Parts: sequence; structure tokens; C-alpha cells
Amino acid sequence: MQHAHTPTPPARAGHAPINFAHKFSLIDALWQPRVVAEMNGYQFKLARIDGEFIWHRHADTDEAFIVVQGRLRIELRDGDVELNAGEMFVVPRDTEHLPCALGEVWLLLVEPRGVVNTGDSGDERTAPNDRWV
Repeated sequence: MQHAHTPTPPARAGHAPINFAHKFSLIDALWQPRVVAEMNGYQFKLARIDGEFIWHRHADTDEAFIVVQGRLRIELRDGDVELNAGEMFVVPRDTEHLPCALGEVWLLLVEPRGVVNTGDSGDERTAPNDRWV
């Protein structure tokens, strides 16, 4: 579900890099992605995850998973993909998938602004969009 407004990112203090370790330290809830940057309508979201999510799909967009720390298995109906720190995988649009963190994982997601984390499934794990950290 897309929002009609463009969120305002937090105030920036000059030109400074985004430090992932610092940003992850500010995230206190699992499975709650937080935006750290935007580019051309795409958001870069950090999430701390652990355990299994839910089966879902994103009908209109691909979704990039980049593992910063830990091990992630992405289950697909026709096979699984295992990712270690420093690896990434792009789930093609309209592909049903189930992310499973093998212990706590620090994850960077890249997707268009407004993408709902639970895709077409929607449940109690649906996280609010456009929350910056």
C-alpha cells in the first residue's frame, strides 16, 4: 500500500556516511524495518530479524535482501537460498518467499517506497512504513 505523501527523512548533520552498526543499535524490535536512505523512489531499510517470518509475495516489485551480519535462508516454493554476511539475493516480483533468520540477522532491504513487509499476506507482523532511524 503506497502512501500519498513523501516522508521527511530525519535532519542530516552535513555530509556524513550512514554507519550500519550505529543504525542497527537504534533498532529495538525484530521484524520492524527502518529506513536509512532513499534514492529515486527506492528505500534502503535496515531490519533486525530472528526466526521465521511468513510466506508472502510482492506482486509489483522485486525485493533485494543483503545480509550485513548473520545467516539467512530464503525459502522459495522451488528451493531455498542461504545467505551469509556479505551476500545478497533478489527475490523476483510475484515470487512467494519465506525469510528465515538462523539466529539474529542484520538485514539491508532495498525496495520501492511504500512496499508492505508482509506483501499480499498481511497479518500481525505487518510493520508501519516510512519509519526512519
